[in-house]
Amino acid sequence: MELTWSEFERVEMRVGTILEVNDFPEARKPAYQLTIDFGSAIGIRKTSAQITKRYQKEELKNRQIIAVVNFPKKQIGKFMSECLVLGAVGDEGDVILLAPDFKIENGLRIG
Repeated sequence: MELTWSEFERVEMRVGTILEVNDFPEARKPAYQLTIDFGSAIGIRKTSAQITKRYQKEELKNRQIIAVVNFPKKQIGKFMSECLVLGAVGDEGDVILLAPDFKIENGLRIG
């Protein structure tokens, strides 16, 4: 099914920098809890991401990523997810994060 241009424009994909990474032992599938800075206009958001197969916590801190910031919040156990980190999913379920090639301003919109 094709999207119209106006439908695509409604999806707010933004650049953010991961500030904090924590284990998420309550998750059904292995995941981390991420705290991400999307700049002054959007602020700090939290999410969980099933990226433990490919990434260690230490290498994620201060890394820039791309996320959708205008989905409704989602309760995951006791944790509230406030955005969706984007990545390509491999055949074995490992996720490769989408990220800008160069360090850029947090909050910039992808379009």
